[in-house]
Amino acid sequence: MKGRIMKMKKLKKALFYPLFILVLFLLGNTMFAQSAMINLSARKLTSLNGKWNTIIDPNGVGDFHKFWEDRKPEKKTDFVEYSFENGDVLNVPSDFNTQMTELTYYEGIVWYKKTFKYDLKTNKRLFLHFGAVNYLTDVYFNGKLLGTHEGGFTPFQFEITNLISNSENSIVVKVNNKKVKEGIPSEGYDWFNYGGITRDVNLIETPQSFIEDYSIQLKKNSNNEVLGWVKIDGTTISQKIKLSIPELKLNVKVKTNDSGYAPIQFKAKFNLWSPGNPKLYRIEIQSGLDTISDEIGFRNIETNGTKIVLNGKPVFLKAINIHEEMPTRVAKAYSEKDAEVLLNWAKELGCNMVRLAHYPHNEYMVKLAEKKGLMIWEELPVYQHIEFSNEKVQQKMDLMLKEMIKRDKNRSAIIIWSLSNETYHFTKSRDEALIKLVKQCKILDSTRLTTTVISTQGYTNNTFDLSDPLYNYFDIISVNEYIGWYTPWQGLPKDTKWKFVNDTKPVIISEFGGEAFYGSTKQPKDEASGWSEEYQEQIYKDQIEMFDTNPNLAGVCPWILCDFRSQSRLHPIYQRGWNRKGLLSDKGEKKKAWYVMKEFYKSKN
Repeated sequence: MKGRIMKMKKLKKALFYPLFILVLFLLGNTMFAQSAMINLSARKLTSLNGKWNTIIDPNGVGDFHKFWEDRKPEKKTDFVEYSFENGDVLNVPSDFNTQMTELTYYEGIVWYKKTFKYDLKTNKRLFLHFGAVNYLTDVYFNGKLLGTHEGGFTPFQFEITNLISNSENSIVVKVNNKKVKEGIPSEGYDWFNYGGITRDVNLIETPQSFIEDYSIQLKKNSNNEVLGWVKIDGTTISQKIKLSIPELKLNVKVKTNDSGYAPIQFKAKFNLWSPGNPKLYRIEIQSGLDTISDEIGFRNIETNGTKIVLNGKPVFLKAINIHEEMPTRVAKAYSEKDAEVLLNWAKELGCNMVRLAHYPHNEYMVKLAEKKGLMIWEELPVYQHIEFSNEKVQQKMDLMLKEMIKRDKNRSAIIIWSLSNETYHFTKSRDEALIKLVKQCKILDSTRLTTTVISTQGYTNNTFDLSDPLYNYFDIISVNEYIGWYTPWQGLPKDTKWKFVNDTKPVIISEFGGEAFYGSTKQPKDEASGWSEEYQEQIYKDQIEMFDTNPNLAGVCPWILCDFRSQSRLHPIYQRGWNRKGLLSDKGEKKKAWYVMKEFYKSKN
């Protein structure tokens, strides 16, 4: 018996080690996308936007047929059962759902192909950069897998220096926008799941050693001292660095260490960025082989008790929620022109801040908002249904946080990092995951405020009970509440009471409102009066009356700027696949509540 046990142990050991080595091999050969370099507009770019050949693959047969090889018949008996040529063509950037009727509600795999020629000079490097692809992406170059990326709203890249050919080159991209239970966001969310290559695709040419990343922002709690750094990537990473701000006649010289990193610290008398004065300075960073220019503003954002303080002065956040969607075109917003339309509406409403819900928006949106003097709340798509107990999900959250902060850390308009929205209350795994995430956020960027958004935890006897202990770890208490729509008022708005888990922090009402079908008017005893513009208008009037009852209120943010598509909104008359809570209709028409909110914001000047 003892001998048999020993033999079994030896057999298990003999089987275990080969399997263990195989697992390590497979894990080691999983190729993930590289972290994307920042400030693309300052680099040598070649756009790959335009028409891409595509294959729609609802049954997922592309992996079996190896679409990335793009095989062609060599003789009459070669029957290749796919082809990118003579098939469907889609525009990039754009979502695929709005380009073909049969893809309107499609969630699945689409293969994209683009060919190009490029003459890469000696001592240069070349990168393939994607602004965003939704959701799961495999990228092949000249028949070889470059790697994968998960997440629909952050940039990624691959180096192709040693793969580029002087003849024709081929990129094949497998895109799958099917909702993933372990994804971020997870399977259930209240916006349209636009799939495809939704943002710009570029080739980036750099020197052998180049300025890969940098942070140039004011030190926390300072109006005149910059605390930043520069990072070099390449073969010669120990280099002299010169940072200059010509307008201030300022020059700073440092040298990177053996890791390519150099801290930067200096003082200057800045004309500080604010909504009323969106001042940006031209910054130039020079290394031995590379030069980068940027437009950067300098401002200080902090809290002082229950106040949010910008450049030493309290500021009331007059905000609006915005989805990355052009309702008038019924499609994903992706261009600078789209950003211009959406942000002009926000400015017309009287806003000084936009909440980019519920994910990082296009970089055009961020940079243009900064130029227009709009503060920004930027957010991770950690939204309901997230499996916080899943270690892989936590790793994805951490990666998305790093990708978001890396891209936008130099944008002074961003004053708030939001790490989640409407997560389920009082679960240990949620608390532990978000506490870990906010600590990581503060390590990556200590200069901005943090928040997490929680829908109303308790509303009884006309009293809001904001008692979630998670608030203790964030700078701002943010709450979504829809009193007057999902929950009836339990008393007069002016008699509302508040209870806080921490009454020393500022509060933002990050969502409120109700639905109204544009042009629908309220009639006496009309059962449909709840969908009317007048009903929505009254919700806003009641909410504004209630605002005065919150002693910690530092800002409000209506839900939402425009009606937007949502497949879970199914009323056959008033919704028909649209969330109708917009202050503007899907055609940009102003509802009555728009004017109520505009007047309120005017009164807060």
